Amino acid sequence: MNMPLKSQTRRQFLKSSSSVALFIGVSGILPQLVSCKNRKKLQETINKQRLTAWVELAEDGHVTIYNPAAEMGQGSMTSLPVLFAEEMDADWSLVKVAFSPQESAIYGSDGWGPNGKVMLSAGSRITFGYYSIMRKAGAQARYILLYSVAKKWNVPITELSTENGIVIHEKENKSIGYGAIVPFLEIPEQLPEFTEDQLKSPASFRLVGKDLERTEIPEKVNGKAKFAIDLKLPDMVYGVLERGKVHGAKPIIKNEEEILALDGVLKVVPFEYAIGVVATTLSKALAAKKQLEIEWGKAIASGFNSQEAYGAYEKIADQNKNGQVLTEIGNTKSAFRSAAKTYTADFKNDYVYHAQMEPLNAMVKVMEDKQSAEVWVGSQQGFDSKLGVPQHLGIPPEHVNINLQYLGGGFGRRSMTDFVLECTSLAATMPGIPVKLLWTREDDVTYGAFRPLTLQRLRASTDTNGKITGFSHIVVGDGGNLVASGIKNEHYDIANQYAEWREVSQGIRLKHWRAVGHGPNKFAIECMLDEIAHDQGIDPVELRRRLMSKSPRALATLEKAVAMSKWNEPSIAGRAKGMAFLERSGSLGTGVCEISLDTKTGKIKVHHFWNAVDAGVIVQPDNVKAQMEGGILMGISSVLYEQITIVDGAVQQSNFNDYQILRMQDIPETVETEMIASSEHPQGVGESGTPLVACAIANAFLKLTGKPLRHLPFTPERVLQVLQA
Repeated sequence: MNMPLKSQTRRQFLKSSSSVALFIGVSGILPQLVSCKNRKKLQETINKQRLTAWVELAEDGHVTIYNPAAEMGQGSMTSLPVLFAEEMDADWSLVKVAFSPQESAIYGSDGWGPNGKVMLSAGSRITFGYYSIMRKAGAQARYILLYSVAKKWNVPITELSTENGIVIHEKENKSIGYGAIVPFLEIPEQLPEFTEDQLKSPASFRLVGKDLERTEIPEKVNGKAKFAIDLKLPDMVYGVLERGKVHGAKPIIKNEEEILALDGVLKVVPFEYAIGVVATTLSKALAAKKQLEIEWGKAIASGFNSQEAYGAYEKIADQNKNGQVLTEIGNTKSAFRSAAKTYTADFKNDYVYHAQMEPLNAMVKVMEDKQSAEVWVGSQQGFDSKLGVPQHLGIPPEHVNINLQYLGGGFGRRSMTDFVLECTSLAATMPGIPVKLLWTREDDVTYGAFRPLTLQRLRASTDTNGKITGFSHIVVGDGGNLVASGIKNEHYDIANQYAEWREVSQGIRLKHWRAVGHGPNKFAIECMLDEIAHDQGIDPVELRRRLMSKSPRALATLEKAVAMSKWNEPSIAGRAKGMAFLERSGSLGTGVCEISLDTKTGKIKVHHFWNAVDAGVIVQPDNVKAQMEGGILMGISSVLYEQITIVDGAVQQSNFNDYQILRMQDIPETVETEMIASSEHPQGVGESGTPLVACAIANAFLKLTGKPLRHLPFTPERVLQVLQA
């Protein structure tokens, strides 16, 4: 094995006869073997030695691999351990998976670029960020096994190989299972620093790229899985908050003494924007919450009306001054001056709520001396793996332990820490006692953090041959990258491009929503392309073929989707197909949908959706399909139904009775996904399906009716207005 070696001082460590953890060193720290019998010692080793325990190995052959990412249904509890097991050559049938400690300096990935090592399950960056980390750690674990056997059998390590949890010495026809190596396992004096070219080639993958059962599904099905909301601790008490109907409004409580006198009420805790109640039971906490008398102050959002905002946003788009330039290629002004034809259109999108299944909740215990804390939460983690709790309490990060749990949906909402810090504030008033905070669905809808409302002004120019020569995109709204992402057209050959963001803030709480700005931005861009094609009598496929002439990977997804959907065959009467292309999280994808329209009610029905994706190496094919299906269904839901409206600063929706989501009877008959074979580094797929939907539906509607849809969501009322215009 010709590979660079890293010098280490050799040490022997005592091990139990049951299992050991392999600690692969970081930043030059010595690898170790630590007994798994003493779980407290194992945690102390992780905290004090700052070593990465990626795997535990038991004598019975069972392997426990640590997963550093959140698990919210996207499959990270399988996709990341599979990468480790692939390089370790573990027997997958003997693999178990557990959450790693939340220590970003140890278990973080560098998938977020210059931010350093981060444990954040968002942006579809989990597999992308951990692909090399997990594979290299697995390869090092395999090397330790080979080294131990080579020393035990007194044979050259180069004569040994591994296969499915077994070390093999083919020359002497000998083999030994991984579990049987535990009693004599030891760390070599020199541990290889594996490089990418020394890892397995995709052609030799045994597990990666195969359909494997996801590790967490069985216990989710049989009810054994524990989400944060399921957890209970002895002597636990409950907390709730009453937040104002207007985001950011400050409260003054008028009846604190009366509330404290209620049965079971333990504390009344004031916040800048809410009043908290701690009680012995959840029902008593909620009953007390209903009786709170609060005087609410004014806020930035006071008086804001979301549906009236578009008029003001149009005036901002009209202004002859620049905002923050996002992209500038060539000279669009010159392109517009020399154009044979120009096109201008405004696209709009309302606020959208995350609607995650599990209501927000957390449990925090601040110890009696207030110098340490324990947290149980379903979180998408964050740039701070301790979720802001140490700073909030004024204690060192090493004094806070985060126990990550399954979470019932995130979509970006659970990458916020507001609910964790609220619970921490309540727990700080009850030292030594675990406090569980729950948001009701009404809390989460009315005081949500939404995908921003925006207006987008698009202009395009074409020459005498119909070629697009200039493309300008102005987005007006709040949230920075929340409205700016996905605005570039890197896979379209348009010589002159310009995009900018013009900021306006209404004081509404905002947050990343699945695919962030890609949904509204790709909606506007892809619809504009189809409107140009429609006006010039060009097939939208042919228009995109021209634009993708210098992007063969993008073109491959287009051709695949065209073939899958039988684009060139006419739809049955009353139906039409529409398409869209995008890049999200590094993945390239083209989607085609087929819709019908009830012209009396204005209801759009999506019958079929086909999509082709190039996401690099596919770790779990079946899971990629599941992610695409889920993203597309969520996209249909948001495009046809979901809408947050604000009147006089207050959110008008409160629960699923007035915040509509897609129902089972309205899902498509089929959703089909095809993956383009690739050996490129894996890219993200969790968010890549959702933004395809709005533009594909709108483009199908344009083909069916000859009329454009430019305001999300496409409610029946809006559809009828367009038809009657």
